[in-house]
Amino acid sequence: MKIAVLGGYAPSLPHFRGPMIRAMVRAGHEVVAMAPGQDPTIVEKLAALGASYQAVPLGRTGMNPVEDLRSITALTRIFRDVKPDLILSYTIKPVIYGSIAAARAGVAHRHAMITGLGSTLMGQGFKMRCISAMTRFLYRRGMARNHGVFFQNPDDRAFFEQNRMLPEGLKVTLINGSGVDIAHFAEAPLPDGPPTFLLVARLTRDKGLLEFVEAARLLRARHPAARCQVLGMLDTNPTAISRAQVEAWEREGVIEYLGTTKDVRPFLAASHAMVLPSYGEGTPRSVLEAMATGRAIVTTLASGCKETVAPGENGFLVPVKDSVALAEAMGRLVEDPILVRHMGRASRRIAEEKYDVDKVNAVILSALGIQPQK
Repeated sequence: MKIAVLGGYAPSLPHFRGPMIRAMVRAGHEVVAMAPGQDPTIVEKLAALGASYQAVPLGRTGMNPVEDLRSITALTRIFRDVKPDLILSYTIKPVIYGSIAAARAGVAHRHAMITGLGSTLMGQGFKMRCISAMTRFLYRRGMARNHGVFFQNPDDRAFFEQNRMLPEGLKVTLINGSGVDIAHFAEAPLPDGPPTFLLVARLTRDKGLLEFVEAARLLRARHPAARCQVLGMLDTNPTAISRAQVEAWEREGVIEYLGTTKDVRPFLAASHAMVLPSYGEGTPRSVLEAMATGRAIVTTLASGCKETVAPGENGFLVPVKDSVALAEAMGRLVEDPILVRHMGRASRRIAEEKYDVDKVNAVILSALGIQPQK
């Protein structure tokens, strides 16, 4: 069987879907990974997994009806040329436009993976509410073309059901995020030196950057030695944090901006705890990687985030947009190094038991009708 895996950002194919693609190939299937852009490095990484790469014309952000219609037409043509038997799409535009195009092209089996709601569904203000209404309408059109859908947390499933975005009879499968490679992200000893908190995310407001910075101010007023670090790329979506703002925070000395990296493991190893004050996720990959590394977690009661923490066992959960509660939770870890160690060990255990990527992929492949290699 030929399988197409369609995403909105090419680097996410080997990084987030690599183990799943490898499992599909090992099960004896041909995999064509698809995303916008052409990057020889991505092509090489996918080839190492046994998959090929097909660039597709699909914008990652923004809504332009003319361009999006052209994307559907182009995707339809590509699917007719490639002739996949099954397509699995993830992130908003691939799910919506990819599903419509795959149906038009006659792809026999069509499935989607919802990896979070995002600001386009949850945004505030008149403009964002209009965008949200349009996105819900388009999701209904796209999901109606699918045979199955994966959700990474029960809240996202409930949101789709409440907003009538799931057609009757659609097969729904709940999975534990994208999973994490617990061998690649091996448990690492805690570092010496001052308590270090790491946030790994795209630099957008809905990842809780503003709350993290304010919590860092509050924390450092009580514990000046504490370090608060941010790792991740600048973004272009409507809630993006500007480079000028990040530089202002750095001049203030409240955070350290670490830029971007191809390998997050050294930064995780140099930290004591992961902080993600997100407004909502599918299941945050950065948190799973930190858990596998053996780090305490401080995140929010938002969908997707709260599932990763057993409060008091491997971390703390705080209300969304509550920088005071966030600072207090971080302060508890500064004041109790033994607790940091115990929580880190608990994180590793939970990662092994619940989020092991091989276990997650076995569920995905089974729902797709693919028998994994024994």
